[in-house]
Amino acid sequence: MKADLLTELKAQMPRFSKGQKKIAAYLIEHFDKAAYLTAAKLGKSADVSESTVVRFASEIGFDGYPQLQQALRDVSRNMLTAVQRMEVASSNIDADDVLHKVLHSDIEKIRKTLEEIDKQTFDKAVDAITDARQIYVIGIGSAAALANFLTFYLNHIFDNVKILGSTSASDVFENIVSIDENDVLVALSFPRYSTRTLKAMHYANEKKAKVIAITDSTMSPLSEFADHLLVARSDMASFVDSLVAPLSLINALIVSIGLRRKDEVSNKLQKLEQFWQEYKVYDDSTDR
Repeated sequence: MKADLLTELKAQMPRFSKGQKKIAAYLIEHFDKAAYLTAAKLGKSADVSESTVVRFASEIGFDGYPQLQQALRDVSRNMLTAVQRMEVASSNIDADDVLHKVLHSDIEKIRKTLEEIDKQTFDKAVDAITDARQIYVIGIGSAAALANFLTFYLNHIFDNVKILGSTSASDVFENIVSIDENDVLVALSFPRYSTRTLKAMHYANEKKAKVIAITDSTMSPLSEFADHLLVARSDMASFVDSLVAPLSLINALIVSIGLRRKDEVSNKLQKLEQFWQEYKVYDDSTDR
């Protein structure tokens, strides 16, 4: 099944059986609700059996219904407006169980990320960052928090890190105009994907720079421009993006890079500690 799931369902509609057409029609019309239905509930909503739903998932190229459900969630997250996200969450999260539901969901995202991450790709991303002449980092919208976190700690290791401004498109391209094959761009984006981030990745590709993408799925549009694709599961908790797993992956990147540059990091941290103490950057008092 192609990345554009709904378009593909529409294209394949003529060849589907009667039952399959019912499922496809329901998915196209109610993809936001279907993404959170069990196979049994989807079958009931589409007026077919649960087994027909399970077979349909395999028929259109998925390993099973859970994979189809995840694809629907990916579609849903990228197409829904903030208001629609709020409405979907309201129908799926009990107001009295928000704390348990959200934290349990975040734990599950980290678990799945750990199961699915490609260690070889992770190591190559570490190599690319460590060996780069210049490191550029871009993250727009909610991904800006992740980009800032990554940049903050990379600046404790390297002297060649630049975060790309998110105020305007011109700021981004003015800052990467000189990027080339000796440099690396780390791009972070999650549904709804940033067009500015994608354009920056495309430009970096053209200039033959290494491009590392940190995103939520192999079907993410960032995958088209990535030399190294790091997938960290995310989801929407109401109108809020859940980015716990991506942040955990970024932590692993920073620690791995730091271990590669252990001596340089120790020397730099010693200098920073002297600076922090001299200028009283942090409150080190013990009286509370």
